[in-house]
Amino acid sequence: MKPTLLVLAAGLGTRYGGLKQIDPVGPNGETIIDYSIYDGIKAGFGKVVFVVRHYFEDAFKARVSSKFDGFVETACAYQELDACLGDFRPPRERQKPWGTGHAILVSRDVIHEPFAMINADDYYGPSSLKTMVTFLTQGVSPNHYAMAGYVLRNTLSEYGGVSRGVTECDEHMFLKRVVERKRIEKTGEGARYLDADGTPHALAGDEIVSMNLWGFHPSIFDHLQSLFARFLKDHGREKDAELYIPFAVDELVTSGKAAVKVLPTEDSWFGVTYREDRPIAVKYIHRLIDQGVYTERLWG
Repeated sequence: MKPTLLVLAAGLGTRYGGLKQIDPVGPNGETIIDYSIYDGIKAGFGKVVFVVRHYFEDAFKARVSSKFDGFVETACAYQELDACLGDFRPPRERQKPWGTGHAILVSRDVIHEPFAMINADDYYGPSSLKTMVTFLTQGVSPNHYAMAGYVLRNTLSEYGGVSRGVTECDEHMFLKRVVERKRIEKTGEGARYLDADGTPHALAGDEIVSMNLWGFHPSIFDHLQSLFARFLKDHGREKDAELYIPFAVDELVTSGKAAVKVLPTEDSWFGVTYREDRPIAVKYIHRLIDQGVYTERLWG
């Protein structure tokens, strides 16, 4: 059975301003998702599942997912505020869902095979997805997962701080820890992050980070259900608390419940975090077309 590609596209896009998931960056209206799905199909994924919100589902299907009909099987899962809560009732002021860990959890009814997850607004590169397919078809097993590792300095925005899962690995490239650092900014050749009270901490820039390209066995769903229940108990009354997938994986690794192989990648990464990032993304895609990585029109 071929693995599935899970695309997290339910983010509100508050920093970028609008539905950044369906903003074009290619010469014929292609979105970043188009290039990810194109690379994913070539890499060997057999199905694509999109995590979306009901309020923009029609626009998403019209502008994005319908173009893949005939190329790959697709399905949708819905990350709404009340999904997977059991008996828990969220506070009245809560508006948004519960983070990337929650986004994976809502897809459990439509994914029954090994799968990789990516963000809709991030470009990962063809060899990264190919490497992940190889792992998912040859190396994955219950509680044995993988993460594509990118170099921090190659993932930063010129226009503001970003969050990254900074990793620590053993000599065999198994993950020892992943720590979510927020407000990471470029500083010349290096970088820095700011902690909760605004204190800066230096980073070298060559750290291996998670860009949310993970490979999982379906056993992850039971783990996430348990972690999410505890998260709701501890943080569910907070207005903006989220269960990030790096936090969840870190908990599984440090508790000995899972092992995660880090798959280093030389692929370039870019994302559209801020509106000012979009022209850079457009330029990069055109460069890849000039290099023959992509044709000008992806879908014929």
